[in-house]
Amino acid sequence: MATPTPHDLTYYQASIPVFIRALNNLSALLHKAVAFAAEQGIEESQLVNARLAPDMFSLARQVQSASDAAKSCAARLSGGDIPSFPDTETTFAQLQARIAKTIAYLDGLSAEQFAQSGAKPIVMNMRGTAKTFTGYDYLFRLALPNLFFHITTAYDILRNQGLAIGKSDYLGSFE
Repeated sequence: MATPTPHDLTYYQASIPVFIRALNNLSALLHKAVAFAAEQGIEESQLVNARLAPDMFSLARQVQSASDAAKSCAARLSGGDIPSFPDTETTFAQLQARIAKTIAYLDGLSAEQFAQSGAKPIVMNMRGTAKTFTGYDYLFRLALPNLFFHITTAYDILRNQGLAIGKSDYLGSFE
């Protein structure tokens, strides 16, 4: 796909490739976590259930939330139904499968499905209150920040547990 110029960037281009790249980078972090657990003799469940603070989500829930953010946004902007994935993952293999399933869903969407996304009203229930966004506000003010919050928090949990990762691991390859 050619790099779009600023005036012709589509909602598809601003969402789907960004989501897929971010989820692939998250997957790479999880692969490193598996190797780290094996090298250190740590039970994988210790990492999967780790949190930054007692009132924060675990690593597993951060991965599930990143998946939810990507697939929910894609469905809402494309006019489709949000795929329902039960939040039952308890192992790295299951979390990897969830990421793969999310990416497969995203890969199945076409640019044409996003043609009218910018002005489309997106109605969501947020803490018991209906909130309406334009597609633009939903993507750029809620969905993208939400996705990156959960991926950043997953990264931070793994780093806090001793995994030697850095910014280049978070950003991934530019090839």
